[in-house]
Formats: sequence, C-alpha cells, structure tokens
Amino acid sequence: MSQPVQPPNQPQQPFGGQPVDGNPYAGQPGQPAPAAPTGNPYGQQAPGAPTGNPYGQQAPGAPTGNPFAGQQPGQSAPFGGGAPFAPAPPARNNILLGVLVALGAAVVAGILYGVIAGSIEREVGYAAVGVGFLVGFASSKIGGSNPAVIGAAAVFSIGAVYLGQLVGISMVLSDLAQIPFSEVVGDHFGTVTEAWSQEADFMTYLFLALGAIAAVGGAKKAG
Repeated sequence: MSQPVQPPNQPQQPFGGQPVDGNPYAGQPGQPAPAAPTGNPYGQQAPGAPTGNPYGQQAPGAPTGNPFAGQQPGQSAPFGGGAPFAPAPPARNNILLGVLVALGAAVVAGILYGVIAGSIEREVGYAAVGVGFLVGFASSKIGGSNPAVIGAAAVFSIGAVYLGQLVGISMVLSDLAQIPFSEVVGDHFGTVTEAWSQEADFMTYLFLALGAIAAVGGAKKAG
C-alpha cells in the first residue's frame, strides 16, 4: 500500500512570531519588519547637522585662513606677538653738545652782525636781537631746555654781539686808514678794542643785553 506523500518542509518565515536567532531586526507578529540599514548608518542626518567639512560654513565673524590676517594696524597678535613699536625719538638732553652748538652759532652770528654794522657804519638793535635768538634757538634745539644750555647761550650771545661790534669797528677803521681788513684785525687789534671802549655808550651795552634776552627767548621757543 502506498503511503501518502508528506508535504515538503515549509520554508521558515524569517519574520515569524519569534525573532530569528542572530537577526536583531526580526519583526513581531502582525508588524512589518523594519528595514535594515544599508550603507552609511549616518547617511541621513538631522537637519542642521554638519555635513562634509564641519568648518566649511562658519558663523559670521569667525576667523578664516590666517588667524592674524584680519588684524588692524597697531593691534597686537595673541600670545605676546604684535607689530614692533616705533623707536622713540632721541631725547634732547646732551648738555655738552648744546653748549658747543651755542658757541659755534655765536661765532657765525657775531661775524654776520659785524659785517652788517660795518657796511652801514651803525648798529641795529634788531640785528642784535636776531643774533641772540639764533644762538639760543640752535643750542636748545640740540641740547634741550637745560638751564646750563640756556645760560651758555645767553653768555655766548653777549660775546657774539661784542664780536660783531669789533668786526664793525675794524671795517670802519679799514676804510678810514685805507688798509686791508686783515691787517687791522691782525696788527692793530688793540686799537680796535680801544676804539670800542671810547665809543661805547648806553646803546652799546643795551644791544649786549638784548642779545642775552633774545637768547633766552629763543631757547624757550625751541624747547
């Protein structure tokens, strides 16, 4: 007698009532099986999540490229950097140099004053003031407003005006005696100083004082 043919084994349902061993995504009865993730599990990201280079889009004002490229002139870089400071101007406090400048300016200004006085055969008060102002301004411009420099400028200004008076008298005597100016200064300088003593009056000493006062004013102007 023939036996009934047993039906073939039915395929097991992968999503039956019990989860398949090892398959964490097996569904429960009556529920659709969840789709297994494919590819990159982070392929779909929440809105606003950074994609690609997390710094590809930066907030306004965030530094890009060289972190020091946007610094304004004069601003120092972080961590103690920054542009070098401009060197400070040298201090004008060289007393010796200021005194030497006052002496040189007095000699030059005195000779010029004497040439002017000898050419017109008279002294001019404005010229004496100009001599003192030049000496005081030049010395204080180099040596600063040190009292020693100002005092030296005042003294040298008196000497400059006196020198100019001697040069003017020498030029007048040279014209009167018809001898060279160098001969008057070199061979007859005693005669020149004697003539100055005889011709000196109130105005002569006033011009000396004006030179000293103008030197103080010039020094204050330069300082």
